[in-house]
Amino acid sequence: METDSRRADGPARAGAAYELLAPAKDLACGLAALECGADAVYIGAQSLGARQAAGNPRRDVAQLITRAHLFRAKVYAAVNTMLGDAQLLEARRLITQLYEDGVDAVIIQDFGLLELGLPPVPLIASTQMHNATPQGVAFLRDAGFTRAILARELSLSDIARISAAAPGIELEAFVHGALCVSYSGRCYLSYALGGRSANRGECAQPCRKPYTVRDALGQTLAERCHALCLKDLDLSAHLGSLMAAGVTSFKIEGRLKDAAYVKNVVLWHRRALDAALSRTGGRKASSGAVVSDVKPDLVKTFNRGHTTYFLNGRDAGMHAHAVPGFLGEPVGTVRLVRGNRVDLEERPTLHAGDGIAYLDAQCHLCGTPVNKVEGGAIWVENARGLARGMRLFRNHDRLWLKALDAAHIERKMGVAMELRASGTGLQLKLKDEDGVEAGASASCENAAPRDAAAAQSTLAKQLAKLGGTPFAAQKVALPAQAIFVPVSVLNELRRNAVASLIQARIRSHPRGQRLPARAEASYPETELGFEANVANHAAEKFLRAHGVKSLARAVENGPMPPSARVMTCKYCLRHALKSCVKGQAAQPLFLDDGEGVRLRLEFDCKACVMAVYAQNPGPLAPRTKAASARTARSADRNTGRPRRRASST
Repeated sequence: METDSRRADGPARAGAAYELLAPAKDLACGLAALECGADAVYIGAQSLGARQAAGNPRRDVAQLITRAHLFRAKVYAAVNTMLGDAQLLEARRLITQLYEDGVDAVIIQDFGLLELGLPPVPLIASTQMHNATPQGVAFLRDAGFTRAILARELSLSDIARISAAAPGIELEAFVHGALCVSYSGRCYLSYALGGRSANRGECAQPCRKPYTVRDALGQTLAERCHALCLKDLDLSAHLGSLMAAGVTSFKIEGRLKDAAYVKNVVLWHRRALDAALSRTGGRKASSGAVVSDVKPDLVKTFNRGHTTYFLNGRDAGMHAHAVPGFLGEPVGTVRLVRGNRVDLEERPTLHAGDGIAYLDAQCHLCGTPVNKVEGGAIWVENARGLARGMRLFRNHDRLWLKALDAAHIERKMGVAMELRASGTGLQLKLKDEDGVEAGASASCENAAPRDAAAAQSTLAKQLAKLGGTPFAAQKVALPAQAIFVPVSVLNELRRNAVASLIQARIRSHPRGQRLPARAEASYPETELGFEANVANHAAEKFLRAHGVKSLARAVENGPMPPSARVMTCKYCLRHALKSCVKGQAAQPLFLDDGEGVRLRLEFDCKACVMAVYAQNPGPLAPRTKAASARTARSADRNTGRPRRRASST
């Protein structure tokens, strides 16, 4: 595993528990994340989440909560869409149901919910609330939020300043996964171009499309450049530094990813976090240890390459201009193409059923399955665009994914077992690693055995058979006087004791409390533009009660103003193209998608911020449903997946 040469691990904070937080598209992904060692899982509720395609029925979320609580792990439900007036009561009902089902916290982005008399469920401030300043995060704490999900653009020093200014609120930081090029909550590009609001979970990802880049004089700087596309985040080598800065929850992005991605990435970060905890003396936030016979490998599942973004200052290689999807791991260079046979310069490590990706002569991302491998040659399903000198990449490793799917992965909690004999039968007492106790009894005759040593060995062996349960026997204490007990009696006694311990653990799961709200808390700003995303009367009432004098309603409440800024980015295209002119007045750049969309990029070099304006969106016309569909298809075409046996996006 990669190490961090600039690591600044400090001692763990007294009393702090450090959490690996995993995404769940659905119940199966959530259960996989828990089994692989997640301390918490976040999942979309049945509606009103910032990923409309990742909603889940109430019964599935409740089942995930029960399983998580067994391990002292937590479940957070995402109800983090921007709400209209007509959705407020629906959101309140939904959050009430989640609280009744035992959810540990709810992720929200709409201040209007704080005016509705919610149940006392802990609240997590979504990154959509633009949690980027000490003043802003301190206000969230004073408003009653238990946790703030930090903006991805922050550096270690930024996080440390927030932690110092806002003690008492938990800080959650993304450490892995896809990056939005805009500050979260401040992107309106998808809405401007097709009416699909990112703040309402409908983003069409036009930022992943290819554009022609031109300067103010009309000169072409780049063609087919995915100018607004970033690599994926990977901070697994920096977890100790994040702990020292004040982060206690390490979040993996991916509520649209499949179970293979979740397993691989959670296993990887579980190892990384455990290593950081051992260095700092910290403790993990849940119970149990993971045993796995598969080695995680981040290059095997979906990624666009990896970056540390702004954690240690600007990463000069954060962009993914060439490929917006999953290119994969390099496997060879084309020497000769004859029909569907491709000879490589190197002996390939490919297998039939793998998927390969490559860039054709026009820099289009192409993919095809491998049908046969023999010597230095492969036979592919479709050799369109392949030519001598092209590099091939594997983005679907069939055998590795098959091994991951069949891998033995178990999460076990240590338990001490004590068997006691009485005149009327047996008692089995269990005590787990958290001190939770439970037991069971059985009526039977405790006869003296013919072979005392063999009888004691059988007792110990049968009691320790905890396969198929979430427990592993660490100690088995037996009566001093050897007794004979039928195996069937021992097995039933063990099963009943385990079932009792499972129920005791679930019942004893601690329930979190929301932080008390301070009525006198003042919002850091008194004037708010549309980027505050206020779309209902309750949110406006809340903000005005906390010192806001004037505000503009969210653009989603009406037509997009033609001159409105549609993105605010810390990423800078000029810097990526090595044309940074910091200290001077930078001229704008222009992006053209070839389908009628023209974007203007303005640069505030003093603040090191890039703003994006849509030159011709109009009032959501003419780019409505048909245009949105083209955008979505374009994003899908550029994922880099083979047509069949595709890897996840």
